[in-house]
Amino acid sequence: MKIQGFYPVIMTDKISEVAQFYTRYFGFEIVFEADWYVSLKMATSELQSYELAILSKDHATVPAQFQQNAQGLILNFEVDDVDAEYNRLIQDEKLPLHLDIRDEEFGQRHFITSDPAGVMIDMITIIPPSEAFMAQYKEEVWTSDGRNDG
Repeated sequence: MKIQGFYPVIMTDKISEVAQFYTRYFGFEIVFEADWYVSLKMATSELQSYELAILSKDHATVPAQFQQNAQGLILNFEVDDVDAEYNRLIQDEKLPLHLDIRDEEFGQRHFITSDPAGVMIDMITIIPPSEAFMAQYKEEVWTSDGRNDG
């Protein structure tokens, strides 16, 4: 199998509100818009882009037993400076705060907010894990000075 694309689709009854949220706060651009579906894209370079879609939970393409608002979903955004994003999104923009900013032993500094559909957004900067967690990594991702090589 050769995958040509992979992106999350948020099912909601707040299509326009959710699309506006991701364009305003995360820099996505609308590349397709209908009353039942919005496709968003963020190009970070010529070779790298991210996609996200919003779909009406009641659309005919969604099997009846699954026609409900998204739940149990976390979107992770790994950023260079999570403290700056905390200041921008929580302090300045007053987005809801569900988990205050903190360091985790497994190698993240992060906080959690949410979008208008109730999807959790985990804003993350990768930090060196504790020695106990370092041993659990299955590949070499840390340099000798404790930086992540990506």
